Amino acid sequence: MTAPARRPQVVLFDLFETCLQLEGLRPRIEALGRPGHELELFFARLLHQGMAMTLAGEAPPFATVAADMLRRTCGRDLTDDQVTSVLDGFRELPVHPDVAPALQRLAEAGVPAYGFTHGSAEVAGAALEAGGVRSMLSDVMSCAELKMFKPPPAVYHWACDRIATPPARTALVAVHSWDVHGAVSAGLVGGYCERLEGRIPDAVARPHVTAPALDDVVEGLLALPEEPTP
Repeated sequence: MTAPARRPQVVLFDLFETCLQLEGLRPRIEALGRPGHELELFFARLLHQGMAMTLAGEAPPFATVAADMLRRTCGRDLTDDQVTSVLDGFRELPVHPDVAPALQRLAEAGVPAYGFTHGSAEVAGAALEAGGVRSMLSDVMSCAELKMFKPPPAVYHWACDRIATPPARTALVAVHSWDVHGAVSAGLVGGYCERLEGRIPDAVARPHVTAPALDDVVEGLLALPEEPTP
């Protein structure tokens, strides 16, 4: 059972798919002569490989794993230039339309927001800047500094330590149920946005807040009590 939660003092936002639209990579994959539906397989393999290598002890940089999984998905004979033509798209991913309202609402409530990814903080930050929302985030952090992908507890605790807030007063918002599961299991407040996966799977820890859009998730987080319910 998920423990009762208090209103968070800080909110972490997952970036790829939660804030940034991977759809921006589809035309780049199609430009290789590959079917656009390989985008989803590529990204799923990227996450799987990164998580597996984290479990083994240490994960290479996100871009290294991404290049390997792009070749596995779209052709082992891809040239370095072709791989770069796709991966460069990560810094140009469009921002989902519910991101700015969510961040604005947190700003109005005086609650700092941070981007939190296992990709490159610089690359993700460039996409957020182009989308006009980077200035609404206090910082963009990446657990690549730990040579890890989410969701081990250590990555969430590292983020909390870096911003000096206790896990119980720090929320993680994501469209990935596994990411929210990781955060809740690490003692954070979980905010799940249904935009990508829909209904929360039965096998994961219950989020404290579930809603269809990011701004609705934020409203739910802000509505949590200042003190935990008995």
